[in-house]
Amino acid sequence: MNSGSQEMRTRRQHPVTQNSPSLAISCTAKLPQDVQISPITGDDERGDFNSNNDSSASGLLKTLHISTRLMDDFLALSKSNTEKDLETCGILGAHLQEKETFYVTTLVIPKQESTSNSCQAINEEEVYAIHSERSLCPVGWIHTHPSQSCFMSSIDLHTHYPYQVMVPEAFAIVVAPTDASRSFGIFRLSDPGGMKILRECQEDGFHPHKGPEDGSPIYELCSNVYQNSNLRFEIIDLRS
Repeated sequence: MNSGSQEMRTRRQHPVTQNSPSLAISCTAKLPQDVQISPITGDDERGDFNSNNDSSASGLLKTLHISTRLMDDFLALSKSNTEKDLETCGILGAHLQEKETFYVTTLVIPKQESTSNSCQAINEEEVYAIHSERSLCPVGWIHTHPSQSCFMSSIDLHTHYPYQVMVPEAFAIVVAPTDASRSFGIFRLSDPGGMKILRECQEDGFHPHKGPEDGSPIYELCSNVYQNSNLRFEIIDLRS
């Protein structure tokens, strides 16, 4: 069997569950006049992370675009778990255009094991295969906090760390439908402070982290992620 036939066979093994918003729109399409591209910002009075718009590496990072539908569509896919107070996670793949902007075009929902405050992807080689066949870069992940507030737990920070090691722009989306003050947040580890703390931490499970030596928070809101109303993305749900 030649390589082209093998690739087609692999693609058939991972059918697209959903296209959003439609097949007619793609990240490479010419932008219509009414397209909306807006930065994702937010003010928060809590002191556990940096909530201003100047992240620790904002001037050094590439821009990322996500669909305006991403969080809502993911929350809809997570509904059955959320009603049972179980977390749900997904992995985000992106194309890099002109070496300067990542466009998130694929959301993979892996097979997973969940509790009310944790979610662990299993059979991750399936996700790697999908990213490889579509030439995608793993730029982050998304998960729910079905009954908790919108923040990054110690387990979340350790889950996110290898993403940001591979791709400095990598981000983590937390969707918290019961948090009245912040229903979602897009976070990254502060760099170098938070990255150093996670690199040196050998603990697992839920545990406290000391703050970075420079007094900065261990994680922060992203300032380089934009919502794009013209961006189509595919959803591949591997749970069934």
